[in-house]
Amino acid sequence: MIKPRLSPLQIWNMSFGFFGIQFGWGLQMANMSAIFEYLGARQEQIAWLWIAAPLTGLIVQPIVGYSSDRTWGRLGRRRPYFLVGAVLSTLALIAMPHASLVWMAAGLLWILDASINITMEPFRAFVGDMLPQDQRKSGFAMQSLLIGLGAVLSSALPYALTNWLGVTDAGAQSAIPRTVQLSFYIGSAVFLAAVLYTVMTTQEYPPEDLAEFRRLKAASTGVSRGFSEILRGITSMPKAMRQLAVVQFFTWFAMFCMWIYFVPAVATKIFGGLPGSPEYQRGNEWGGVCFSMYNGTAFVFAFILLGLVRRFSPRSIHRLSLIAGGAGLVLAVLVRDHYILLFSMLLVGIAWASILSMPYAMLSNAIPADKMGFYMGVFNFFIVLPQILASAGLGLLMTHFLGGNPLNAVLLGGCSMIIAGFCVGFVSRNVDDFGPSGVEA
Repeated sequence: MIKPRLSPLQIWNMSFGFFGIQFGWGLQMANMSAIFEYLGARQEQIAWLWIAAPLTGLIVQPIVGYSSDRTWGRLGRRRPYFLVGAVLSTLALIAMPHASLVWMAAGLLWILDASINITMEPFRAFVGDMLPQDQRKSGFAMQSLLIGLGAVLSSALPYALTNWLGVTDAGAQSAIPRTVQLSFYIGSAVFLAAVLYTVMTTQEYPPEDLAEFRRLKAASTGVSRGFSEILRGITSMPKAMRQLAVVQFFTWFAMFCMWIYFVPAVATKIFGGLPGSPEYQRGNEWGGVCFSMYNGTAFVFAFILLGLVRRFSPRSIHRLSLIAGGAGLVLAVLVRDHYILLFSMLLVGIAWASILSMPYAMLSNAIPADKMGFYMGVFNFFIVLPQILASAGLGLLMTHFLGGNPLNAVLLGGCSMIIAGFCVGFVSRNVDDFGPSGVEA
């Protein structure tokens, strides 16, 4: 099928749901470590509590990708998954601020992360479905732009509620600050509204041969057949996809080190606070501002990416961006002024814009179109496996090798991201120039 070129407005419409997805994800990333500590968790326990996020992605995304490739109905192929995930995510965001015990917050994180994954994975495949090959880089860059915008607003929301709108905790009964509670309520509404906008403004293309599509779907029904096909697909990944997997592994280990420990590091080492103290809350809010900075930079840099992809290869862009991000995390460990942290997060933001777009642009040129959703889901393995490793191992590293200092975990993440940048140089050039038919198996 020859796909028509879409206008910038049409690409915006089909990508806008990612604004809501990242609004919810940004609230999770900027606040969950602090929520765990507010409820009594120790720093060495935080990594284990975060393990819910990667485990749900490991399980949910390949299944959702495989299923959405074989779905067609009144709402299309991917949009039913957008809707189901959005409704579940909205409910989880509303419930999270009511957690009163650590295990409740951890359980809600499982639900929230699984729900976000149900919505997010089909959005990645959506670009491959809807855009001709020469527009895919622009489609993923547009997603990066909207992700940056959503994360900027969500990460800074508790700080804005405190310092601009004067929200206080006077009379509050919960250990979780009122600003965090209100932020999650606002995020739930934004998440649902943004996904509904994409569902209502974008129509999907039907399968070229609907009868053949239904025959293949019937032939692959059943749990055992589904799992056997998933396993076969994993073992027969295209060569370029395996090379990109190494880059993703080091990249996402670095990001998880930052997400888990950066905010506690700012609160305890820069602001000198203890959980529950005013200094800790100010440090937590400033950590959210720092997250807003890297996401805001990603938002701005996404505009630059739209121009860069016309002049430079995705591999070149991604390699330099990752090295810049790694340098930013290393710098964050070396400074003690909370304002200088904003510059280090600017460098991380350059990497984040590329992380959200360039690997997927390269991958979409390395996989068959009829398995776009499935392979996008499998690609997520190499996002979640390093996060599982980080969740399982960082607590022990913190106790025995990192001196209990969360800044050292951030430094480890910076080194990992720099390694990821150098690994991009080993990825096949085919991901820059060829479609699926030109890629080695």
